[in-house]
Formats: sequence, structure tokens, C-alpha cells
Amino acid sequence: MHYHAIIAQLKERLKRPLPGVAAQERMMGRVVNMPITVPENARPSAVLCLLFPVNDELHVLLMKRREDKTAHSGQVSFPGGSYDETDADLKATALREAQEEVGIMSSDVEILGQLTSLYIPVSNFNVYPFIGYAKQKLEYNLSQNEVAYTLEVPLKELLHADRKTVTEVISPKFPDVKRKVNAYVLNNGTIIWGATAMMISELEVVLSEIGNF
Repeated sequence: MHYHAIIAQLKERLKRPLPGVAAQERMMGRVVNMPITVPENARPSAVLCLLFPVNDELHVLLMKRREDKTAHSGQVSFPGGSYDETDADLKATALREAQEEVGIMSSDVEILGQLTSLYIPVSNFNVYPFIGYAKQKLEYNLSQNEVAYTLEVPLKELLHADRKTVTEVISPKFPDVKRKVNAYVLNNGTIIWGATAMMISELEVVLSEIGNF
């Protein structure tokens, strides 16, 4: 199926009820147990899962966070961050943060819809993932304080069955403890785990429902 058709079908599918927690939990990898309910003081935040074509094949944009001793230091993630009172809504948060972190312009991104929100106990973020689409690969201008580098991963490669693994990780929050987690592993050995992997897992289920991947 041509990527234009995939994007059109994905946009329509995201308007309907989502697979939700069950899809996220397929790639569960937490370092702190999930509370029964999301705390009232949880910080709202948003991330942008950007899809774009390269040589007629859909890719997804990820980034490697700089080592800064914060809760998600050094991890692979989507661009994103905390809601700001100046943001019109959480969609605006996702677009603003993507512009601040990797330099992509909001005007170049079409928001297709959003996935299920995900609470991250280790950092007390309640994250709202938005799926975006750019008609072509965009130019980046990385925040030197936050981003080490970007990764442009073919979606079919990322979601291939061989890319799923169980591995040991160390959270920056608990540097003396190793934990086994579900993860995606790229051809170059890059590990994607935690909340980002759980969001990707839900996207994977959504794409499989519309007959792709």
C-alpha cells in the first residue's frame, strides 16, 4: 500500500476508540510501579510521533536525549515535554516542544490524531502522544542542551517482529539497579524502551488494524 493511503487510513482510524492500555502493555518497561490512579499533581506533557516519507517509505523521527542526569537522560524518545500555560492545548505543546528540541516548524506538520495518554511514574509526567505527518523529510536544528542526535527509522523496520526483544536496562533515576524490560532494538543496536516503546506498541496495533505492518 502506498504511504499516502496509509496516512489517510491512519488519520481516519485515530478518530475512533483506541486500543489503549492493553496495546501499550505489550511493550511494558517500567522502573517504578504504576499507581492505581494518575496522581493529581502529575505534570501534563505531550510528545510528537512524526511520520514522513523517504524514498516512498514511511519513517518515524526519534531522538537521543543528552546525558544530563535527569529521569530520562540518554534515552531514545519522541520530541516532547511539559505543557506550558502559554500553550493553547496539548497538541500545541507537542508541536512547540518538537520545534524547540529538533527545530521542525509546526507549519510543516499535520496532526493526524493522538494515541492513549500514558503516565510515567519515574518522572511524574502524564504524556499525551500526538501522531504527526510531514510531506517530506524536514530540516533539523537540534537543541544542544537537550538532544544528542536524531534517528530516522523506517517504520517497517521498527515494527518488524525481529526488532522486539527483552533486555536489561539501567534507569538514570536508579543507576545501581538493572531491570529486564521489553524493548525495540534497531539494526545498529539502539534500544528503545519505557514509555516510548509503549507508545510505539499502540501505534503498531493501530496500523495492524488498518491492514499494515
